[in-house]
Amino acid sequence: MLDEILVRLFSGGGITIEEALDLNNCCSTDDLCDAADKVRAHFHGDSLDTCSIVNARSGRCSEDCKWCSQSRYHSTGINEYESISSDGLMAAAAANDRRGVRRLSLVTSGRKVSPADIGHFCEMYRMLRQCTSMSLCASMGLLGRDGLQALYDAGVRRYHCNLETSSEYFPSLCSTHSHADKLRTIAMAREVGMEVCSGGIIGMGESMRDRLLMVREAVDAGAVSVPVNILNPISGTPLAGMPPLSDDEILRTVALMRLVAPRVVMRFAGGRARLSHETTERILRGGMNGAMIGDLLTTVGNKVDEDYALFDRIGYKY
Repeated sequence: MLDEILVRLFSGGGITIEEALDLNNCCSTDDLCDAADKVRAHFHGDSLDTCSIVNARSGRCSEDCKWCSQSRYHSTGINEYESISSDGLMAAAAANDRRGVRRLSLVTSGRKVSPADIGHFCEMYRMLRQCTSMSLCASMGLLGRDGLQALYDAGVRRYHCNLETSSEYFPSLCSTHSHADKLRTIAMAREVGMEVCSGGIIGMGESMRDRLLMVREAVDAGAVSVPVNILNPISGTPLAGMPPLSDDEILRTVALMRLVAPRVVMRFAGGRARLSHETTERILRGGMNGAMIGDLLTTVGNKVDEDYALFDRIGYKY
């Protein structure tokens, strides 16, 4: 069955969620990872897309997402501020640019950046466009068309809006906005000319079907990049006691996601710092062809130099 599906994928066909779940039941982890790596190599070669993020606004978020340390509904003790300073942003951007990171995104807490504040962040993007060579991305919540157009005019060419999980499971994790709200923002971002980056978090109690459905929904919405985060349970959030996924479960999830979405950049994002070097390397040779590097929003990420050494060892071109 797996060989037949590979032939179909290489010929331009697809795989259903039900077929992917059948593979999960009948194939070994190594077979799934090997198949996913063949698909990754066929569609993307050995190119690996790198990005980094800057926490441009932290905390006091009005939304009640159960996984998030920045929600005002949860007491997590994070550092809160309205905006990163221009000097702090430019220092972080320059460091990433020197290290050859391809993309940089400003990420803001909150349901969306208000019209009054969009101009402030657009000015930061204009500075970045003048002073760095990186492609510019934004993750600023459920913006409307005017805000998205302003970002585009300031130089932003990719908008990030994670679906987080499947449309079926999302209501159990957040009640203050909907999956449909996210899809509307994604559609408007594409309408103003942006590419879309949209993925989610695994390990929040969802099923394998939810994970694969999330990827399919992101692809159907037009995502060219799908970040895969592994839940980092944060004290003070409702998911603080969530048991961690096993390395094997993570490997199988990534491999099946690649089979479901062969043409997107599958991006290794948050939560990977806890994984062994062996597991990390297997994931990068089991479907992943992108990585978020450096520190994340309220947690420490992987060290950039160590990441590059890993990419070199595997043979990726970044």
